[in-house]
Formats: sequence, structure tokens, C-alpha cells
Amino acid sequence: MTVEGCSYNGGSCHHVVEKCDGCNRSQELSSGWYCSACPEPAVKWKNGSCNLATHVAKTAAVSGTRINPLKASKRGNR
Repeated sequence: MTVEGCSYNGGSCHHVVEKCDGCNRSQELSSGWYCSACPEPAVKWKNGSCNLATHVAKTAAVSGTRINPLKASKRGNR
């Protein structure tokens, strides 16, 4: 959504959802709050957290595999 209007779905962008509160991408225009990156924010939050959200901390996935320390030390010497 820009000041000139929206080019999504015939010119109708959707308002931000409650989960978008605190995001740096949300902007206030005369007709309400809109996301500057996504025209329909509810779809982004449908299957978990939005990948464009700046207020959500992403956690790194920790690998559950065990590494043999002897092999790891040999790899480090190469």
C-alpha cells in the first residue's frame, strides 16, 4: 500500500492484523494501517509467524545429530 493506492486485487489492500503490532513495515495512511511489504497480512500469519515481520525474533534450528569428536578433530586439521 502506498499513498497513491494499492495495485493488489483490483486496488484493495487489507488492513494489518493484531499480530503485526510493533512491526516496522506497517505504516499509517489516511484510511488506516497497512503493511508496506504485503498486501494481505492475514495470509502471512496463517501458518505461523510472518517471514517479513521485523518484531519477531527468529530462532535458529539446532541440529540433533551427534558428531564424533575424533572425526571432527581430524577434519579440523585439514
